[in-house]
Amino acid sequence: MAASGMVFNIQHFSIHDGPGIRTTVFLKGCPLKCPWCANPESQKMMPEQMRTSDGQAYETVGQLKTVDQVMEEVLKDRDFYEESGGGLTLSGGEIFAQFAFAKDILVKAKEEGLHTAIETTAFTNQRQFADLIQYVDFIYTDLKHYNKAKHRAVTGVSNEVIIKNIHYAFQAGKTIVLRIPVIPHFNDSLADAQAFAELFNKLDIRDVQLLPFHQFGENKYKLLDRDYAMAGIDAYHPEDLKDYQQVFLDYQIHCYF
Repeated sequence: MAASGMVFNIQHFSIHDGPGIRTTVFLKGCPLKCPWCANPESQKMMPEQMRTSDGQAYETVGQLKTVDQVMEEVLKDRDFYEESGGGLTLSGGEIFAQFAFAKDILVKAKEEGLHTAIETTAFTNQRQFADLIQYVDFIYTDLKHYNKAKHRAVTGVSNEVIIKNIHYAFQAGKTIVLRIPVIPHFNDSLADAQAFAELFNKLDIRDVQLLPFHQFGENKYKLLDRDYAMAGIDAYHPEDLKDYQQVFLDYQIHCYF
């Protein structure tokens, strides 16, 4: 068992992180360095100081918690899970950055009869990925770029193992929401959409959700005293991406927002 892990938030009554009413546990630490990350406080696997929303003081973001401490919080809402079909969602950061801790939480949740979901970049070795998703009922994942070199140049890691793991999860029959964050000047051209669609056809992936670029996390960078690389770049909205979406539909891929 992992004695403890680094958690930066436990959010009760979540309704956008899987089916039903859920408790989302956010783990700290991520090997990817996406410039558009909306949760910059999740990136470093250590406690750090972040200004309060009024900017007048600092608070510590990130705390070591045991599996039992996490589950004590999660189980407070068991009645809501049973009524709504909800459960536990593990998010990040990247949960595979704390593989043993994440697995132990999920194992404990299944022992308690809870529905489990994860949000992951799928960046981990395939052995760990296959091991952990045994205990997962629902997966949110995303693919940021189809090109290995461009993916590494912007996120800091290759997409090869990510694509293999996503394919593995689909082949294993898991319930998956696969997303593409559509980012200006990175993967937002119609040629990019076509390359994604061709890859998905090869992998027999028939559904994808588009996540238009937004700047919801910009203020957090200020509160962390960090520069925001996407400052001044206009957000996208679904109506801006209708032609992008149509490319996937032309490839017989169910593409939605």
